[in-house]
Amino acid sequence: MKIAMALSTGLFFFALSGVFFTLQQSSLIGCIAFFVTLWTNEGLPLGVVSLLPIVLFPAFGILDTKMTAANYANPIIYLFFGGFLLAIAVEKTKLHLHVANKLLGLFPATPRGMIFSLALTSALLSSILSNTTTTLLLISIAVFLTDNIKLKMRFALAITYGASIGGILTPIGTPPNLILLGIMQEHNMQLIPFFQWIFMVAPLSLFMLTSVGFLLSYGVNAIPIETKIEKKVLEPSQKKVMYLLLGLVALLFVNAPVRPYWNGLGMSESGILLGFGLALFMPPFNILQWNEDSKKIPYAIMFLFGAGFSIAKAFAQTGLADELASYLLHMTELSPLLLLLSVAVLITFTTEITSNTALISIMLPVIYSVAEHSGINTTLFMMVATLCASYAFMLPIATPPNAIAMSSGAVGVKDMMKYGIVLNLLGIFFIVFIAEYFWKNIL
Repeated sequence: MKIAMALSTGLFFFALSGVFFTLQQSSLIGCIAFFVTLWTNEGLPLGVVSLLPIVLFPAFGILDTKMTAANYANPIIYLFFGGFLLAIAVEKTKLHLHVANKLLGLFPATPRGMIFSLALTSALLSSILSNTTTTLLLISIAVFLTDNIKLKMRFALAITYGASIGGILTPIGTPPNLILLGIMQEHNMQLIPFFQWIFMVAPLSLFMLTSVGFLLSYGVNAIPIETKIEKKVLEPSQKKVMYLLLGLVALLFVNAPVRPYWNGLGMSESGILLGFGLALFMPPFNILQWNEDSKKIPYAIMFLFGAGFSIAKAFAQTGLADELASYLLHMTELSPLLLLLSVAVLITFTTEITSNTALISIMLPVIYSVAEHSGINTTLFMMVATLCASYAFMLPIATPPNAIAMSSGAVGVKDMMKYGIVLNLLGIFFIVFIAEYFWKNIL
């Protein structure tokens, strides 16, 4: 039934788009509708759907097999591959629990203090690990901290929202960020250096984390709570992973250019992340074992990245991006501020009903074409769209952390929508405000 629904959706969009576009472009739109429906209703496994472009794009004359398959070896994928290995090591050594213990100890044992500490812990971990992995690692803490149903729901949402907020803090925190870098690389645009990205996004993350803390703790701060987290000394394996992560951050910092004072080392960040991830299998670390731990690598997510890059390539190759851009060019008659706001609202609320990774794969090539044709700041508008794709807080389908919160049993759809709509609007406001008055002077 789910596959039939996806086929029907694909055929409908193919027929509808045939009125406005060429046969090749209509075929691409139909394929995308088919993929997005299957990603949404889970009619087929995520990895299977993500590999379908290699089969369907050549079959429908959209891209040949070589051109399609090349996107599954994009350097950005190996950057995230290294991040996955680091995440597996953190989980295996239980280093994340130690980090949680330290941060929880910095805040008072009140609902508001716990909400702030959980959101901050989740945000910081999501900045170097995937937000999906972080949410999976920490969601059990939310259930463990209290038996009060109201607080459990708020603690779970604190971890979920914190993961989405922190995921945008670095380029490797969430898939849309990596898709942005991949598309920028595809168009030979200057990539945003690692620490410049952090410098730009840190104020946004701070404003959003503060908003989450006060919003989720409203009306429950008087409820008594006792923390159950035990404090332990770091084990040797945890120290190894911690030192490796600190070394990674230090190397990324030295490698990042700070013009005109320092040009950086010029090393590939994908190579750095992959190298540090592979070091976990080698002496003196010996934290990971390939036969055991390689099974934990989420290859389906990596295939999803490949599908996203393939879709972006197909948009450019078939001319569909330029064609859609021509329909959207009338928006450029608006002031730059209103145009930024329109992009932010469109991406934020569209993400609520589809995968943020799939959506940003589709929209970034279109936004690139609109910006190129109108002469506006291309990087700025693509950055706004990318961050808005991660700042969708209302529905479980919008982002992986939202779905994980629902699966915990502590959060209902109504609860997520009630708090999510407020955070959606705050996210749009903060992103547009910071982009207009801060990023514009940097990018």
